[in-house]
Amino acid sequence: MSESAEKIYAAAAEQLRKSFAKPSRSNLDLIDRFARWGEDLINPISELYDAEMLVPQLIELMVARHKERDEKLQQRDRARILEPDWFQKPDCIGYVAYLDLFSKDLAGLNEKISYVKALGATYMHLLPILEPRPGNSDGGYAVKSYRALRADFGTMQDLRNTADKLHEAGISLTLDLVLNHVAFEHEWAQKAKAGDKKYRDYFYIYPDREIPDQFEQTLPEVFPDFAPGNFTWDDEVNGWVWTTFNAFQWDVNWSNPNVFAEYCDVIANLANHGVDCLRLDAIAFTWKRMGTNCQNLPEVHALTQALRTFSRILSPALIFKAEAIVGPAQVGAYLGEGERAGKVSDLAYHNSLMVQIWSAIAAGDTGLLELAMSRFQAIPNSTAWGTYLRCHDDIGWAIDDSDAHRVGLNGHEHRMFLADYYTGKFFGSDARGVDFQVEAHSGERRTSGSGASLAGIEAAIEDKDPDHLRLAINRFMIGYAMVFGFGGIPLLYMGDEIGLLNDHSYEADPSKAEDNRWIHRPAMPWKVADAAAAGKDPDSVATQIRRRVSSLISARKGLQSLHAGVATKVRAGHGQGVAIFERLHPAGNLIQVYNLSNQPRWVATDELSGLWGRVHEHVFDFDFELNDGFTLAPYESRWLTKN
Repeated sequence: MSESAEKIYAAAAEQLRKSFAKPSRSNLDLIDRFARWGEDLINPISELYDAEMLVPQLIELMVARHKERDEKLQQRDRARILEPDWFQKPDCIGYVAYLDLFSKDLAGLNEKISYVKALGATYMHLLPILEPRPGNSDGGYAVKSYRALRADFGTMQDLRNTADKLHEAGISLTLDLVLNHVAFEHEWAQKAKAGDKKYRDYFYIYPDREIPDQFEQTLPEVFPDFAPGNFTWDDEVNGWVWTTFNAFQWDVNWSNPNVFAEYCDVIANLANHGVDCLRLDAIAFTWKRMGTNCQNLPEVHALTQALRTFSRILSPALIFKAEAIVGPAQVGAYLGEGERAGKVSDLAYHNSLMVQIWSAIAAGDTGLLELAMSRFQAIPNSTAWGTYLRCHDDIGWAIDDSDAHRVGLNGHEHRMFLADYYTGKFFGSDARGVDFQVEAHSGERRTSGSGASLAGIEAAIEDKDPDHLRLAINRFMIGYAMVFGFGGIPLLYMGDEIGLLNDHSYEADPSKAEDNRWIHRPAMPWKVADAAAAGKDPDSVATQIRRRVSSLISARKGLQSLHAGVATKVRAGHGQGVAIFERLHPAGNLIQVYNLSNQPRWVATDELSGLWGRVHEHVFDFDFELNDGFTLAPYESRWLTKN
């Protein structure tokens, strides 16, 4: 720490001590946590703001919110400090859902907690539930208020009650926190429109196009089809407003220390309502600098470290997950590199794994998968990946041109192939995705579609061909086996446990019709889900998939080698389309083999890192003699340990 930072730290520690008339256990806990992590708060704040001015304001805020944090949550803080790797353990299984589509509201969710628990999930992510703007709200990511829920979901007190019920069931609660922007109906934007200078400074507002045009020279467009450009003229504010995503989403000005303090208060309030993890939406976009693409700037990581440390001191039961859909070279910084190692977010999405699984399935080849995964550097052993096969968003075919070139592919042509393959345009493909956001100059596009429909299950059901259906289910399940076997938190997207297909009903809703991502956001068919959970109609697609997902979860929970503190090494097998995941762990090595091709493949013993003799397969729970090797059927996988 610099001399000035040391003075600020000492003053803050003294301010904190003087804030409490009685040295109760909880007050001493807060003082001790500041003593442990205060430096990690002050250093990044000093990089971004006038720390001498901002830190006393944050200490005052911290004390006020600490006094509001009840004993039950403070006890949860103590438990999580004693078990800081709770989210890295193999028994941490994620489930992701839209509340209205899953259970209608929080009261309905309370009745469905038993379903989530029986599935084996211990971490539940409710996609945006904070109060959105009316009408088109970008799926809830245009937030009108951070301090209220969507009216039909319930109240903030209902949220706290649900959080308590989830905690009692052993399930942690994750919510979205949109950091880059607010809806233009938000209180801050309304005050800016009314001419309040303080709140105009919460946003990027320009009287003419001079500065916006300079920025636009290096800014990409996120939604070129329905939200071209990055600035929007607003008559009420009488200026051009920075709007990266949509005209109704105003980017907030994080260079303003008042904005930082506002979000600290927002985070504290959510933590005090029992939230265990915050998904930091659009985190990569939060800092702006002329001459750059205004993504992944170093200030983003300083900013996140400061927010994370504020939260860690105040409410250590809360962790952060970075929604940073960036390449291998950039994503590690969101978990912390160099002096920030382990001090930024606790979790980050492994978008590349998702893309590479789908790519390998389409190509029937794992060379690109192996190369892309080899580019990832080690992450701090106190952090973890969030792994997934599908999510609520579209799939952007993030294939790096240099990676493609190194395995003999043209990056552009491979991205075009994947888009064609997963929309069924490529000859022989049975995928049923749809194009999303076509780039006019290149023809490249992203893809929407449910996991089951992308894997060919929808087409197989239409064909009424049992062999076709069996192959499609295996294709879908090998993707999830890789997700569950990689390490980190596997995230099961709502309905994938029963193989929900594309749903075109969104086209009749004017607020959704222009956004075809709603095609893979169907409502939960509870009769089907409950029947599958009970094992009824064992030959149905839903019951088959539910049974196999349950086997994956059970196998994963029994394997200490899947603790996220150990990294996965990805190799290509000798046979084309075979991938090998190595988990080398003191508790015992786990070797996973996957045949991502539509043909049988031989796996030789010499490919299995010394594994030989009698071995155990964990997902299907059987022993066999390894000998020279074994044959993998199309889209078959095995998780193997020495017996």
